[in-house]
Amino acid sequence: MTSISQHAAPSDAFRDETPWDVGDDGDTLHEECGIFGVIGARSASSVVALGLHALQHRGQEAVGITSFDGGEFFSHRGIGHVAHVFKNQDIFADLPGMMASGHVRYSTTGGSGLRNIQPLFADLADGGFSIAHNGNISNAMTLKRDLVHKGSIFQSTSDTEVIIHLVATSRYPTLLDRFVDALRLIEGAYALICTTPAGMIACRDPLGIRPLVMGRIGSSVVFASETVALDVVGADFEREVEPGELLVVDHNGVISSHRPFGDPSPRPCIFEQVYFSRPDSILGGQSVYQSRRQIGVELAKEAPADADLVVPVPDSGVPAAIGYAAESGIPFELGIIRSHYVGRTFIQPGDSKRHAEVKRKHNANRALVAGKRIVLIDDSIVRGTTSLKIVQMMRDAGASEVHMRIASPPTDHSCFYGVDTPERSKLLAARMDLEAMADYIQADSLAFVSIDGLYRAVGQQDRNAKCPQFCDACFTGEYPTHLTDYDADAVAGETEA
Repeated sequence: MTSISQHAAPSDAFRDETPWDVGDDGDTLHEECGIFGVIGARSASSVVALGLHALQHRGQEAVGITSFDGGEFFSHRGIGHVAHVFKNQDIFADLPGMMASGHVRYSTTGGSGLRNIQPLFADLADGGFSIAHNGNISNAMTLKRDLVHKGSIFQSTSDTEVIIHLVATSRYPTLLDRFVDALRLIEGAYALICTTPAGMIACRDPLGIRPLVMGRIGSSVVFASETVALDVVGADFEREVEPGELLVVDHNGVISSHRPFGDPSPRPCIFEQVYFSRPDSILGGQSVYQSRRQIGVELAKEAPADADLVVPVPDSGVPAAIGYAAESGIPFELGIIRSHYVGRTFIQPGDSKRHAEVKRKHNANRALVAGKRIVLIDDSIVRGTTSLKIVQMMRDAGASEVHMRIASPPTDHSCFYGVDTPERSKLLAARMDLEAMADYIQADSLAFVSIDGLYRAVGQQDRNAKCPQFCDACFTGEYPTHLTDYDADAVAGETEA
């Protein structure tokens, strides 16, 4: 059973006053990217742009598309959203061909800048080779040092470029063998879409940490990070790319499956169900929306509250709040209204300016919440600064009590698999116990769904401690792969990762 920290009134607990200069006050977890590819389609690049638009939530900093017309590769990349970078239809005339792949990015490893925008491209011995990567290679720096020592010259600071150099320097006879040889050397998480003169390669890491699905538009084959992108382009979902599987598609649409890593036990990222994937996607055969609604049901069972209204923190808290309200019998209401016309914000020093920034995105529905006991539902707490502001917003609007319920366990470890999380020392749950966290965000009570409750919500009986069914390292600290580039102190949070 999840414990609940109760407080009669807010206190003046310690506040971290550091002015973070990243969007969302550095207090939101970001997926690193989304990938999409199609082979055998007319105007393939325009199909990819539409698919990437459906994946925009996975990466909002930059976008790129690479196409192949049977003889040459063409690329267009830019900083910004898909609709901005590809707003001119003439761009697609410069991206001809029936095969194309694309990438939306939120930079973590390697930083921002045009040279890091994917798909990355290189001319290899067998011809052009492009790669779009979702995930993070946890031994990239170690591999890069060795490659540079041997004479490799890197054009970007992205971990993804390591794969290109490993393919280029492998001594196996065929491109597919060299590609597999490269994958055997890397650690961490990856879903990849690669294009070559011979066709398209799509694959996932042996544990399947990052998602990838396959669909069809007639005779065309489509790959995407989520099923929602298939829906948007009119593709029929066929199946997920299995963990450790490589699918090779030639220009005649012939698909061959390769499993060079045997049959390891999969560990897909459980936070895809909590937050990253769009709620209208299907993940592991289960509706993401239904999973999130069920998390709310489990949360209501584990952490009931005596309150008048259940209020979601929009938009990510909505499905869990619906589930919490249904299970608890407490009415669901939109006590916070979100503006959908606010772009990424950059927080400035000073409490008044910070408060103004959060109010640009969210505003209390004062007429609804005044005098009421409120249960606030959100997907997670990272640094805690956003939760503090939302709780204070409810109090300023006249709420008599504010109880916070979180639709995931405490996030007390950093992710090294393609999710942009702060170093562990900046995570609220790593610095404080439950009572101190409640005090910090000034809530009357605070509770998180348990790890077993989360597993039940996504269709498991409970968490198998000996062999967990998901990667849940951000909650448990149990990392499923080697983390070569990060020493033990960094992983434990004693130094910055």
